Amino acid sequence: MTAHPPHTPPFRDPHLSFAKRIDDLLTRLTLDEKIGFLHQFTPAVERLGIPAFRTGQEALHGVAWMGPATVFPQAVGLGATWNTELVRRIGEAVSKEVRAMRARDDRVGLNIWAPTVNLLRHPLWGRNEEGYSEDPKLTSAIATAYTHGLRGDHPTYWRTAPVLKHWLAHNNETDRATSSSSVRPRVLHEYDLRAFREAVEAGAVAGVMPAYNLVNGRPNHVSPYLREHLRAWTDEELLVCSDAGAPSNLVDHEHYFDTHEEATAASLRAGVDSFTDHGTDSSQMIARIRGALDQGLVTEAEIDTAVRRQLSVRFRLGEFDPQHDPHTDVRDFDTPAHRALAREAAEQAIVLLRNDGVLPLAPDTRLAVVGLLADECKLDWYSGTLVHRSTPLEGLYERFGAERVEFAEGVDRVRLKTSAGTFLHVLAAEDDEDSMRGAEGALDPALLAGRTDLPPLTTDATGTEFALIDWDEGVLTLRAPDGRYLSVAEDGYLRASADQPGGWVVQETFRLEPHGSGHLLRHIGSGRHVCVAADGVKVADENGGNAEPEAKPETFTLIIAERGEDAVTRVTSEADVVLVVAGNDPHINGRETEDRASLRLPAHQERLLRAARAANPRTVLALVSAYPYAVDTSDLAAALWTAHGGQAAGTALARVLAGDISPAGRLPQTWYESDADLPGLLDYDVIGSRQTYLYFEGTPLFPFGHGLSYTSFSYGDLTARVTEGALHVSFTITNTGDVTADEVAQLYTRAIDPALPRPRRELVAHRRVTLTPGAEEELSFEVPLRAFEFWDVAQDRWRVEPGPYELLAGASSEDIRLRTTVLLDGEPGAPRPVLRRGLGGADFDEQSGVEIVDRTRTAGDAVTATEGGAGELVYRDCDFGNGVTEATVTVSGKGSVELSLDGGAVLATWEVAESDSGPYDYTTLGAQIVAEGVHDVHLGLRGPLRLAHVGFSG
Repeated sequence: MTAHPPHTPPFRDPHLSFAKRIDDLLTRLTLDEKIGFLHQFTPAVERLGIPAFRTGQEALHGVAWMGPATVFPQAVGLGATWNTELVRRIGEAVSKEVRAMRARDDRVGLNIWAPTVNLLRHPLWGRNEEGYSEDPKLTSAIATAYTHGLRGDHPTYWRTAPVLKHWLAHNNETDRATSSSSVRPRVLHEYDLRAFREAVEAGAVAGVMPAYNLVNGRPNHVSPYLREHLRAWTDEELLVCSDAGAPSNLVDHEHYFDTHEEATAASLRAGVDSFTDHGTDSSQMIARIRGALDQGLVTEAEIDTAVRRQLSVRFRLGEFDPQHDPHTDVRDFDTPAHRALAREAAEQAIVLLRNDGVLPLAPDTRLAVVGLLADECKLDWYSGTLVHRSTPLEGLYERFGAERVEFAEGVDRVRLKTSAGTFLHVLAAEDDEDSMRGAEGALDPALLAGRTDLPPLTTDATGTEFALIDWDEGVLTLRAPDGRYLSVAEDGYLRASADQPGGWVVQETFRLEPHGSGHLLRHIGSGRHVCVAADGVKVADENGGNAEPEAKPETFTLIIAERGEDAVTRVTSEADVVLVVAGNDPHINGRETEDRASLRLPAHQERLLRAARAANPRTVLALVSAYPYAVDTSDLAAALWTAHGGQAAGTALARVLAGDISPAGRLPQTWYESDADLPGLLDYDVIGSRQTYLYFEGTPLFPFGHGLSYTSFSYGDLTARVTEGALHVSFTITNTGDVTADEVAQLYTRAIDPALPRPRRELVAHRRVTLTPGAEEELSFEVPLRAFEFWDVAQDRWRVEPGPYELLAGASSEDIRLRTTVLLDGEPGAPRPVLRRGLGGADFDEQSGVEIVDRTRTAGDAVTATEGGAGELVYRDCDFGNGVTEATVTVSGKGSVELSLDGGAVLATWEVAESDSGPYDYTTLGAQIVAEGVHDVHLGLRGPLRLAHVGFSG
């Protein structure tokens, strides 16, 4: 009897297209199985041999949360390299480590939630470290490079599947789950969408993640822009993954829907395909989807569409064709090449801000190194665990020799005296092998608990001397002599147990609050004060639940053994050069969930910097931070900035200081002189409030694109010619110094005589090149004419304005070396055809006191006066033709609308009575007016009404 081979179902047939295979698989899955696919943690379908799957592996600058991995510079540091080829290689290395780590730990996922392409519009945003730049062109170029590296080069199978974060207009942590970003159409198209669009169109993106916030009054998770824009940019299936907990937020925090079934159905219909909620427990989301289906709020066909998109990613990742997947056997992890790449990236990210000639340092320099970050290699929330570590101090010891380097950290050394006259004391303990938070890996590191295996603090007659650091805003850390930070675990006891501050809720920060003749010590993570109990030092239960009567908040006296600036002065006066290393801890005062309060350098670090400068005029400042500072460097010998540079940060900084390589990083965002230069954090109108280098009219501390070198470059031979669809530009760069170095050539454009506000200058191309002394290179760029478009709100589409445009080539947005002018044909503007189209409420040219809100829950915009007050709108060049006799307004809510022309007398007023039907119950009201020809329409909004549209007839 002949045995027949088992039938191979079509979805297992590698000779068929992915689309046909997915069609077949969808017919084999039951409805319950398909619903299960919609949660982040998709269960296995064992009867079909389909394994479990999860969306979401963090890998912003190296594999995160899953234990040791190569740690590259923070994303803003990668942006500072302005080097797309370097970033592509980093993406490639990260994706190879993902594959290698997955081979030994199947919790490591292949669906990468990176990169972050939110624009660094406002430097006080807590997550500044996660983005690449304030400029959409640079951001999309770096993001495209990273996603290409993550994807790999195989035409069919992807090494990993990157998802862009966070869609859309998301630049505030304050009230991030309930705040709405008011984004006018020009800002939407020219700024926020643009960074996503160019990365998606490049073809290496598997999906996007909507942000927690609302845009124009509508949550991003039910945004029509997912369908109208995102999915229109590519023919590829894109997987839209919700942010963690965001599906529940639609009801629980935003109150946008009454039930979770309504919210889930609306998200699914808008284009969300995978729901990240309730951790690994999929039961609640499954119940909501089933409930929405039973109520007729969603169809099985819509569920199929979402499942298809997930399966498309899984097929591209080779899951169904392991024998054909070229990435299956990748084992590249912590290789010499990856270590060298981490150092190269850290070197290329360093920006020389100013230099009076003190740098590079002479080989025999006697160096004093001071500062709170001088002997630190800080990690952020999206870092992996360090395999290798290099601090600035270690790098300088290695480069110059420990005998030539003096060090003072600059902490305040203190003891804490209790009201009983005793002092807080750290007991000696047998520790394990220096265990580090996160070394074991965790799918959700927010759930990692503090250590309870070490003895709690107690008190004795002499106490322990702690290193106190004031991180500003009254936030302190206290570190024991063994290097461990005071922390509070779930049992409420204080221990010297943390290698660094960290965690979703940081447990290592405190405040000293004046109280009587001393201070209370408040633990910020729990919000409770510290008390001294019989069994150890703990946080008090101030709600009356603590049974120990003596466990009440303790009043401490701060005994200062040494001020940080005194230690700095002691080591700096005899040095040839002083290096002050200042900056931020990525887990404190500026991080996910917490925006910064100010641009200023923390007062503690300002004290150290001024003490060093007073003791030695040859003081160099190295800022190691996730964001810009407003710090006066005018009396310093030199200043540099780098983001937290990952595992090779210290070695890289030492090599730059020594002149082994010339710095060539460039600022990816404007550094402002003071907080007074900044708009409100929630003001997303970069045009109206003149934000970023594109529109800022003041004098920056350091401009976008700025960065100095140890050599000099000349620019010449600028040529430009216009062909069909593109502008061809070329110029030469020559290294006129005596050091081999990189130069970042930047090409900007500006409209010379625009009819409406346009950028002061706008980056259209750049290139980082290496030149030996005397070498010359010609750079050529092909700039698509699309780069000169703006969004014409009168026509509701893109348009190139005809006329002269200036091309500017140089070393930064302000250091322009070459200029020329080109004439572009374009399309002449025309007055608004208000008789035919009327005026969309949000299609204004100028506004004051107005925000954009949702016209309905599913689509459209309206405008309202902020906080129900008074707002003004201007619509330029409205063509009334031979005349109109009636104007109508489509409105909801209560209030009034006033209409005038060219700022003259009020021609019509509409009074709107309050309705009980809610904000989406619109009515159309008419009024008689007489107007002809072209005029500017001015509208005044009074009260909390919503205006959707103005029409004209007659």
